[in-house]
Amino acid sequence: MSGAEATFGVDTAITSQKTATRVSPIAWFAGPVWLLAALLTWRWPDADDFPATDALAAGFAVVGVALLVGAALKLLRERAAWAVALGLGLGAWEVVQAKLLLLPRPFFGTPQDLLDVFLTDWSRLGNSLLHSLGLLLVGYGLGSLIGIATGIGLGRSLRFRYWAHPVLRMIGPLPPVALLPLAFVMIPSSWVAGEALMMLASAFPVAVLTWSGISAVDPAFHDVARTMGAKERFLVFHVALPAALPQIFVGLFMGLGASFAMLVVAEMLGVKAGLGFYMQWAQGWAAYPNMYAALVVMSVMCTGLITLLFRVRDKLLVWQKDGLKW
Repeated sequence: MSGAEATFGVDTAITSQKTATRVSPIAWFAGPVWLLAALLTWRWPDADDFPATDALAAGFAVVGVALLVGAALKLLRERAAWAVALGLGLGAWEVVQAKLLLLPRPFFGTPQDLLDVFLTDWSRLGNSLLHSLGLLLVGYGLGSLIGIATGIGLGRSLRFRYWAHPVLRMIGPLPPVALLPLAFVMIPSSWVAGEALMMLASAFPVAVLTWSGISAVDPAFHDVARTMGAKERFLVFHVALPAALPQIFVGLFMGLGASFAMLVVAEMLGVKAGLGFYMQWAQGWAAYPNMYAALVVMSVMCTGLITLLFRVRDKLLVWQKDGLKW
């Protein structure tokens, strides 16, 4: 490398470092936008007697100050535009509904209504969240284990594949929701019925992708392991499964999404607990802010579980860490 090329490389690195540490101008708009939303919420009279207006204004102000501090400390970079957009969106929602009442109530609530639900009904929301998590983790966990075991059998045993493959093709693609009435009739416990349907929802994609991953393993890997004296157990757990992990995780993600859908349906139609049941109860009493609050909690729960699964995947598949993002 010549001296000019080396100098150019150093200059480029210094310029990139300066660009990375420079605060984007939009970062300085985030705090004022939230502070303006707080001022409008506090000083503009409400069109009706809405709860928690002062608390909402205080919350907007706290976020605005935190964003200003973040901009000063150069912590706001990629998220600065989103902070501005959220501030503008919440401020517009506050003006349109709480101040001008342009949308019909009770179908369209105000930010105050949503905040009031979290302040006054947090215990019921938390209890519903725990019920949903318990139902989901048991059904999804058992379904994933059954799916992985089935995929291993399909990929490694011709006899098992002969008997299991037709059953998988007949039952697997069937939407679990279609079996809901039959499950609640045949299984006396609605909780067990919901678990069984979530197991079916998650087991099918995990089984198919596990089978696909194991079948795609290079036969040379097995030949080398057999040459060194490896038995079938070693071939499964130390050769086939590690090589099939990328495909298995795709199946786990698909199964988790299917379990989310089945969870809500089961809670709305049979299981008398959880966020789905809470939403059904709120809709029956026309408590739409409660329903929206349950949707927010459910979104956070689903996003958190998918993020956790991605963390596990990145930990196990370090060589593919940058291949799939969430």
